[in-house]
Amino acid sequence: MTSAISHATPKPLDIAKTKELAENLVPYGVQESDEELDHRMEVLRKVNELAKEWIKDVSVQKNMPLSATDSVGGKIYTFGSYRLGVHNKGADIDALCVAPRHVDRSDYFTSFVELLKKQPEVTELRAVEEAFVPVIKMNFDGIELDMLFARLALKEIPDNMDLRDDLLLKNLDPKCVRSLNGCRVTDEILRLVPNIDNFRLALRTIKLWAKKHGIYSNVLGYLGGVSWAMLVARTCQLYPNAAAATLVQKFFLVFSKWDWPQPVLLKPPDNVNLNYPVWDPRVNVSDRYHLMPIITPAYPHQNSTFNVSMSTRAVMQEEFQQGFLITEEIMTGKVLWDKLFEPPNFFSKYKHFIILYASSSTSEDQLEYVGLVESKIRHLILALERNDHITLAHINPEQFEPLQPEKDTFSAMWFIGLVFEKTENLNIDLTTDIQAFTAQVHRVSSKTQKENSRIDAKHVRKKQLSSYLPASVLQRNKRQGMSVSTSSGNLINGSGTPVTTPGTFAQPRKRPSDAAFDTVAKKIRTRESADVSRNLEGEECRSPFVINSNDDSCSSLSVDDVQSSVCVDETPLAEDVNKKSTLESTIRQETSLKDDDPSQQTV
Repeated sequence: MTSAISHATPKPLDIAKTKELAENLVPYGVQESDEELDHRMEVLRKVNELAKEWIKDVSVQKNMPLSATDSVGGKIYTFGSYRLGVHNKGADIDALCVAPRHVDRSDYFTSFVELLKKQPEVTELRAVEEAFVPVIKMNFDGIELDMLFARLALKEIPDNMDLRDDLLLKNLDPKCVRSLNGCRVTDEILRLVPNIDNFRLALRTIKLWAKKHGIYSNVLGYLGGVSWAMLVARTCQLYPNAAAATLVQKFFLVFSKWDWPQPVLLKPPDNVNLNYPVWDPRVNVSDRYHLMPIITPAYPHQNSTFNVSMSTRAVMQEEFQQGFLITEEIMTGKVLWDKLFEPPNFFSKYKHFIILYASSSTSEDQLEYVGLVESKIRHLILALERNDHITLAHINPEQFEPLQPEKDTFSAMWFIGLVFEKTENLNIDLTTDIQAFTAQVHRVSSKTQKENSRIDAKHVRKKQLSSYLPASVLQRNKRQGMSVSTSSGNLINGSGTPVTTPGTFAQPRKRPSDAAFDTVAKKIRTRESADVSRNLEGEECRSPFVINSNDDSCSSLSVDDVQSSVCVDETPLAEDVNKKSTLESTIRQETSLKDDDPSQQTV
């Protein structure tokens, strides 16, 4: 870990830009009113009372003396965006119910669920006991709650208990450890940032930017809330006295230059030996294959970005670079903060797309089915990346409704933009990978009796998108600046010079977790004419998934577009990897930082 890069205090310009930033965030609804915050606190108070009442009742049922039941305690803790103080209007609350040792998880998912059903404020109650992290989901008086459960090896749970104590994890089962991890990580992040108010404003900004730019989704291989929080927290550590506006600019500077897969750490790993698995590439071979490791600061330390693929990392790296260019213009007064939150036009960047179409006969089934499909899409992305002729598979997290939905059917669509190598008249057969993906979804859904749900996939060209999407989506303002060249898989700067991002489009190494998916034939057959293949039911497919790489496979930008784009530094970023320089020296070299005069920090 490097020490702070600059201890410079804010200049009047930095303070003015921070005030402008706070004002620009207001229309986006990133903050609640005092009345809404009070309502959330009241909901949490009621849930906390219910939990204590339930724990007391369970204690009585298990023959505990009445005199002792008054002191067994129990408490509801919060974590995630609400605990960090950066939740949006209408956002859910992540909560954790902590109980003493005589209360089991089975009690939580039986008697506590029954108690919740009796509450008039509770609607949309769902218990997901078999999840990797078991959870109860509900709507309590208009506030969505995701509540986990952890049983500690203690007789009593006092109200002032600090969950950061590592010894609390001793002799706990893995599910309890995972449930506790959210609170422990959130509290540790808040402890490690030098100025919480500046951290919160910067994090609100980065979260809004990430959502607007389609890179906020852990399940699809981008970053989730805790990962973005840790990146912003690391920026705060590197610039401990900087104002929020400066932190946003430095965030993009730091992570546009970051030497992935060098891990992001908020503190050195704790030397705790409770025999829980921790992220350590020196010991765990599988950890060496993680592409963008961001390590949680609480024991047991884990990589929060396991799902990141070569394609999603490439997309995020491009967005970091573009964000840095925009914030440079903002800080010099050339554009306003709104420019940072303008969504890019995903559909103008690519010539080929795969449409994934999920549908169900009821809204309840569709809600679950969409979650299932989303959890499997990253496996399809990994399979596409292993194709020698595909350099990028860009999944758009946004869900779209069909222009002409089927009657009595609930449906959703996802779009994957494809980038091919520059080849001449080559047919690329993706039938095997598409069928493997749909088969995987079908196998899981069949176990949950979702017979009326289905997943379909279709290849379309850019010129055919108007048949699937409204003009308002397709005609979003075309983004200027850096774009992806679909002929070479490189980033293009304003002068037309390719900028090679370190490792961006290299073929990814397989992770052990992908072994099951790879039991299906891995190789993507390349041929001039496609053989007849078969679908899940054994019937002939109407059209095998074959794409001609020479048909509209060039970049959506013309030569004129590229030449009129915003210029960026022409120094290839790959040189940073070859030099193996540290982050601190790289940033110092590129920006000529001066601790005593931040106004001279130029790029």
